[in-house]
Amino acid sequence: MNWLAACAAVLIAVALLLPGLGGTPFDDPGEGQHAEIAREVVADNDWITLRLNGVRYFDKPPLLYWLTAASFQVFGQNESAARLPPLVGAALAAAATAVLGARLLGPAGGLIAGGALMSCALFVAFGRYVRPETLFVAAVQWGFTGLLLGLLDRSASKGSPPAWTYVGCAALGAASLVKDPLGLFGPLAAIAIALALGQRGRPRSSWLPWGGIVLLLLIGFGWYVLAAIKNAGFLWYTVVDNHLLNALRLRHFPDEDIPLSSLEFLAVSSLGALPWIIPAAMTVATLARRRTWRDPAETPWVALAIWAVGVFVLFAVLPFKLPHYALPAYPAIALLAARAWQDRDARPFWLIAGHAALFAVLAIGAVVTAGTDGKTFTDLVFSATDVYTRKEAVRGETSPLPPWEALGPLVSRATVICTLTSIALVLALVRRSGRLALAVVTAGMLAFMPLVEAGRDLVGARRAVAAMGRAIGHEMEPADTLVHEGPIENSGALEFYSGRRPALLDGRKSVLGIGATFPDAGDMFWDTERFRREWLAGDRRLLLLSPWSPSSSVIASLPPESVRMLRSENGRRLYDNQPRRPQSDTAKRP
Repeated sequence: MNWLAACAAVLIAVALLLPGLGGTPFDDPGEGQHAEIAREVVADNDWITLRLNGVRYFDKPPLLYWLTAASFQVFGQNESAARLPPLVGAALAAAATAVLGARLLGPAGGLIAGGALMSCALFVAFGRYVRPETLFVAAVQWGFTGLLLGLLDRSASKGSPPAWTYVGCAALGAASLVKDPLGLFGPLAAIAIALALGQRGRPRSSWLPWGGIVLLLLIGFGWYVLAAIKNAGFLWYTVVDNHLLNALRLRHFPDEDIPLSSLEFLAVSSLGALPWIIPAAMTVATLARRRTWRDPAETPWVALAIWAVGVFVLFAVLPFKLPHYALPAYPAIALLAARAWQDRDARPFWLIAGHAALFAVLAIGAVVTAGTDGKTFTDLVFSATDVYTRKEAVRGETSPLPPWEALGPLVSRATVICTLTSIALVLALVRRSGRLALAVVTAGMLAFMPLVEAGRDLVGARRAVAAMGRAIGHEMEPADTLVHEGPIENSGALEFYSGRRPALLDGRKSVLGIGATFPDAGDMFWDTERFRREWLAGDRRLLLLSPWSPSSSVIASLPPESVRMLRSENGRRLYDNQPRRPQSDTAKRP
């Protein structure tokens, strides 16, 4: 029965995320650079040293790129194939949540927990987005599920370590290989603290045997060792600069990301988990008030509570955090919320009333927003949740976002969903039926998720470099040189769509900052002086793709007669330094 809940959760994930999987081009920045890295894995047949635009890339470990490269080899190099691994990650995260929930709360509780995760707006926004987030969440949650179920089975059997323990250790090793070694250590710390609070942490082998540790380390750090052998400075960059110094905002190789404030982070992370974070907080308060860490049967719940609270507190305190940093806590929030509804099933009045009021407030807010020009809404939402919008605001640029004519209908549909959900919850309140209320909340949130996907797709289509890249591929001749102004991640899929690799002008403040120091980066990175010299020499045709406005671009420093704008689209402009030669002249070139 536990696996039936997992299968149902997977079906929910697939039903939400699969339709329209490849319907929009890659969002840039966001998806494009990750798809291009995977394409270069296939092209170079180098599965150890990752590259972007031909330059060594150390910002993320390789599992997302390996899976995407494998998907490319099976399904072709297209958007659907690239988005398949994150979709699988979302489904696996929902399955892990449902399996643990079914064991702790019964099959119905497991299904509710899986459904709750798949109706967290911030999680669904990354559900088929080419980034490592959903795979990371899946690995972390399977780590929790395996270790906690192994702990329960070991307590019952008193024998050798259960198979679940090794599943958990392998999954945490995979978390280190997906995104970050913190995904390996954080869940271990949460479980260790939960056991220590009840004075059950020793012997350590009772929940974390040596065999599991070896498995965890081999999977989690094997690639790091190989990458360090092949790339001098890799470990210093990964461990010190990209983690310790990044957290303190003292990096030697900074990129352009603008962190959230603590208040912004807590607001975005909490709103992204609505409404489930409310009953989850109630469960955490109940666990603390009852001192449940003294009860061995409550150890899994204490560990989940420590993890959920710990993730929020840790990143609220650290100077550097981005909107998606709380996602690994979302499965724990879903499980804690499912327990709250079960615990209060006999006396659900205030829980139902609170949710009815919440959805009514959301409906009123949506009605008010739908009656405006949308500027305040889009400025508020995207300035807090979208990394690129924040970067552009610091530069004094305007991020290309969908017009209100496209976003407004989504807000109107949200109004209908919230209104109907609130009315249905009032009916459940009259009947004092917690089960009916829970079904209504789950259905209402699942109905809301396609709007999240539609909004994300609108944003991605508005920022995509796809059409520009294809135009460049058609426009350029073999002797022409393409130059991209600024960090390549701002147009990460440029080579994917154009088939041409650009030189990078002022592109060192980037995820490729460390890669630029290696000799094989060659003359990939240009400074302004070299660009001006090459542009004005007229010896060859240069095309410049810039995501910056003309007044902020290097174009402003060039003689106007030397510049021709060829195309402007999705916040980017394409220029060249001379007219295209007739075909007859082209044929005469040596």
